[in-house]
Amino acid sequence: MHPTSSTHHVAIIGGGIAGLSTAYYLQRQAAATGATVSYTVLEAAPRWGGHILTETVETDAGRFVVEGGPDSFITQKPWGVQLARELGLGDRLLGTNDAMRKVFVLNRGKPTPMPDGVLLIVPTKFMPFVRSPLISPLGKLRMGLDLLIPPKRDGQDETLADFVRRRLGAEALDKIAEPLLSGIYNSEADRQSLLATFPRFRDLEVKYGSLTRGMLASRRNGHSPQPGAGGQKPLSVFMSLAGGTGELVDALVAQLTDAPSTGSGQALRLHTPVERLARRSEGDYLLSLAGGETLRADAVVLAVPAYTAQALAHGAAPEVAVGLGSIRYVSTGTISLAYRLADIRRPLLGFGLVVPSSERRPANAVTWSSLKFNGRAPEGYALLRVFFGGSRSPQSMALDDDALLATVRGQLREFMGIEAAPLFHRIYRWERSNAQYDVGHLERVAALEAALPPGLHLTGSPYRGVGLPDCIKQGQETAGKVIGEWDADERG
Repeated sequence: MHPTSSTHHVAIIGGGIAGLSTAYYLQRQAAATGATVSYTVLEAAPRWGGHILTETVETDAGRFVVEGGPDSFITQKPWGVQLARELGLGDRLLGTNDAMRKVFVLNRGKPTPMPDGVLLIVPTKFMPFVRSPLISPLGKLRMGLDLLIPPKRDGQDETLADFVRRRLGAEALDKIAEPLLSGIYNSEADRQSLLATFPRFRDLEVKYGSLTRGMLASRRNGHSPQPGAGGQKPLSVFMSLAGGTGELVDALVAQLTDAPSTGSGQALRLHTPVERLARRSEGDYLLSLAGGETLRADAVVLAVPAYTAQALAHGAAPEVAVGLGSIRYVSTGTISLAYRLADIRRPLLGFGLVVPSSERRPANAVTWSSLKFNGRAPEGYALLRVFFGGSRSPQSMALDDDALLATVRGQLREFMGIEAAPLFHRIYRWERSNAQYDVGHLERVAALEAALPPGLHLTGSPYRGVGLPDCIKQGQETAGKVIGEWDADERG
């Protein structure tokens, strides 16, 4: 792009990781291309980061690092690690304690270890799988039929449940795929889009004719961990930061605040809801802010939940607003509890426990945060995190805090023999927080993107990935689209 004589102004609505990443990469790409760009990031809440929320709790026993939202990011999607390094956080990156990587599954009320060698949903080691009580003998035979079942080659989407039942059987869906894979998305396996959430499974099926053969080949041929910086050992599959994922938000905000100004400058504004959005005859946009203020923008990025984007898009793109209404949401929550190690009578020595929907429990999973990552609890103490809500235990969202705490303590007593009261607890409730990637999601998103008028952009977790790296990548791509759109106008 050639330098321009006029300043283009971008309004970014939403100060979560997608919105902040869009501003960061807009700043970088403008500097690299010579574009004259300014932006304003508008966030209705009193803090930055959206669902990224890290709390440090100081106690007489020492310091605990409590995550209210995501606790890590996957390194096979490199954009999270790349951004951390660009922000000077390379020496703060923290891998998981992979020696403790075991996961348990609640099976008929009892925590049962996942067999060694299970990659996502496919066993890659024979004897540990054969000896495991998690799957019945008939269920194991049914999983083995994956080697004989012809692949689906029509390219059409299907639910995760249909895919797993077709290839591995109903028991594998119930005991492995549903709690692990649907749990990641807080979704219902019978509605969850395979192509929008786990497209690699379809790729392996088509390429190798069998999911099992594909996973074995993938393990042999190279899905190795991402390399570390400067020749250091490879990264863990999941990474965090020493002070929690909130460090990434703090570093982003500091970078955006301290950046040299271009054009009319940059602005980051909290406590600033956008009430209306209109597209003017000149092709630019007018934002009506709370309190009567207006803001003009050449481009607008909606980095907010789809239902918030829907309300704003009515005045600028009615067709897009209708499409945004098709994206469902569920509410979720977590409760973190601190204990003395001595009070955990039956420790589950691993990253945690997942709970199949068929167990009909008020909790979806338990993570042993202080085993998963170092520095989350003082020596001699444990930090646990219990997940609830979504489509799998919506009744728990309706409990008040006292009832929720009592319910969760009852589950931990049953799972781990914990009778003692926690040293402290923290409850985080996220209302209408998780977009549901139902079958056909990618087609709906493509139709939304095609219907957007010039200068209006959608980005973030409702669209093309819910994890931190996905949202960072979307922010990067959105920044490129904004500048590329102006470049095309100037060339044309």
